[in-house]
Amino acid sequence: MSKKKRKIKTRTPPQNTARKIFYNTGYSGGGASMTKQALAGYNPLQSSPQSDIDSNLSVLRNRAYDMSINSPIGRGAVETSRCYVIGAGLTPSPKIDFRLLGLTADEAKEWQRKTLREFRLWADDVCCDVYRKNNFWDQQNIAFVGSLTNGDAWALPRYGKSSTYNPYSLKIQQIEANRVCNPGSLSPFGPVVNNMVTVKNETNGNRIVNGVEIDNQGGVVAYWIASKVPYDPTNMADNITWQRVQAFGRRTGKPLVLQISHEERPEQYRGVPFLAPVIEELKQISRYTNAELTTAIIKAFFSIFLTQTAPGNSLNDMFSSTYDDPLVNFDASKLELGPGTINTLPPGVNVVTADPSKSLSTFEPFVNSLLTQIGAGLNIPIEVLMSKFDSSYSAARGALNQAAAVFKQRRTWFARDFCQPIYEMWLAEAVAIGRIEAPYFGDDPLITKAWSNCDWFGPTNGLLDPIKEVQAAKLRIDYGFSTHEKETAEMTGTNFDDNVDILGLEKLKQAKAGLIEGGEQN
Repeated sequence: MSKKKRKIKTRTPPQNTARKIFYNTGYSGGGASMTKQALAGYNPLQSSPQSDIDSNLSVLRNRAYDMSINSPIGRGAVETSRCYVIGAGLTPSPKIDFRLLGLTADEAKEWQRKTLREFRLWADDVCCDVYRKNNFWDQQNIAFVGSLTNGDAWALPRYGKSSTYNPYSLKIQQIEANRVCNPGSLSPFGPVVNNMVTVKNETNGNRIVNGVEIDNQGGVVAYWIASKVPYDPTNMADNITWQRVQAFGRRTGKPLVLQISHEERPEQYRGVPFLAPVIEELKQISRYTNAELTTAIIKAFFSIFLTQTAPGNSLNDMFSSTYDDPLVNFDASKLELGPGTINTLPPGVNVVTADPSKSLSTFEPFVNSLLTQIGAGLNIPIEVLMSKFDSSYSAARGALNQAAAVFKQRRTWFARDFCQPIYEMWLAEAVAIGRIEAPYFGDDPLITKAWSNCDWFGPTNGLLDPIKEVQAAKLRIDYGFSTHEKETAEMTGTNFDDNVDILGLEKLKQAKAGLIEGGEQN
């Protein structure tokens, strides 16, 4: 008897090619979602730095500059950064690699002292400025503020005549950022003639991006500088011409033009103004503050409106002893509110007032919330931005520490872009004219760098509790985390070696006078 095989029927799911199922993966269910109501219409596009930045740079510069001079908060942000980053000027501290140069530590110290004295001879004199207006320390402030308001600052080394009291011929010429622009792009009256962000140099085929000429690999080779600031109402007669300035020396490879900026994207050739991310918030706060201020002033006014009901000049008769001129001289454009103001109205005219009794209770918390966002956008804590330390010591100290880290970073950037290149130019001239001895300087790049090493110190960060700060500095020195020179410069802005020399002279003078500690005589 044979067994029949049982057929097992399998059910095949219906094929529906028109229906497909997709599952969200990764960011497609979050920030990249195209279906969520909150994000459905949010479709920004990132393009090239030229499209995103350069095409909008003129508007950003104008608005950022306006905020830096007409907005108290914008001005405060710029001045706070300048004060903490540059102060009265970054001070150089030569640090040569004496081991590589075959010098002893004492010989290196003496060379550094002599070099610093020579540098101050040049830097303290306004003759180091092409315009003969500012010494090197003041030029630092101008360059830093320019880089914040315009996105970048520009300086050109020039060489002129030396003098009896300044043997150096190196001069620094600073120019406005908007003078670096594409040739032929602007008219003497300011409007854009050619709105192309990128143009072509017909002579060599290079591209010029917003005044920066680059080769086929994107490397900077030259800058195009206009003869004057575009749209200068005081100088409309002269036409604008452009000069092509080589970016680097052909033999030395050293920069011939200094651009003080910090770019954040590859293929970005111009900087973005410091206030650009918060322009809208700054403007809205200014408008809101002015509106609230106007409201408060109007509420403080006491104005009287008098309507003449009787025929004749009864109002004139009433105030004849106070006013010499007739009162009833109705002019609607001259009616005004003010402290103790009296306005007269003709018969049949009444005053309808809108009571500005809006409460100001939400002004401060709302503005503080916006200020916190502005501080976050500028990377400056609100306590430092507003110079208002009314919280606890730990909170204030934390805000200062966070700001100090940001300011130190910007100080390093500025020293790299402006201070150190100028110092190296000056040192090369000092060696060339025999004012400084530096064997084999210029012969070997490693030796040249060893002679050119220099640290730059800026203003102190401020001391909330001097005793704690000094004790912390002593511990850092004791454990080898820092040096006397660095702590002295960062805490007091003075030079440790000079302090030691002066203290030695003071103690010697006290000994000769027979004084002991505490000011008592033997």
